Amino acid sequence: MHRHGYKGRKFHRERDQRNALIKSLADSLVKYESIETTLPKAKEVVPYVERLITKAKKGDLHNRRQIINKLQTVESAHKLVDEIAPKLKGRVSGHLRIKRTGYRRGDNALMARVSFVDDLNAAPVAKAVKEEAKKPATATTKVATKKTPAKSAKKEAK
Repeated sequence: MHRHGYKGRKFHRERDQRNALIKSLADSLVKYESIETTLPKAKEVVPYVERLITKAKKGDLHNRRQIINKLQTVESAHKLVDEIAPKLKGRVSGHLRIKRTGYRRGDNALMARVSFVDDLNAAPVAKAVKEEAKKPATATTKVATKKTPAKSAKKEAK
């Protein structure tokens, strides 16, 4: 039998099990932002998640629903669209990296770590920065003006 036109790896699984495996790996990658798995599984999940990131950057309702369909949990789909995609706006493609980590002890399988190229903790989301910057600034100024006269009045009374 020829191999022409057969795309992807089988992983010794049937189609439904294979699709569930890729969905689960993609969901974990979005949730934890880095996963360690075997090298062939890593090579399969990277293009899958790259397509999801491209859809998440558009961020409209249709693409959000497609992402929900391609991931296992709705929470991870919303995290991808609302938190991760805005941080990756500067990059056109190549959002993920595969780094070989060594061999698994039990069966000597080659392991790899899949992670985002950009540091997601360092790049803040624009909406979150504006909201956080406004709230603490107003609270500290009000607290400081109220406590300062009261302290000076107590010191004068003593």
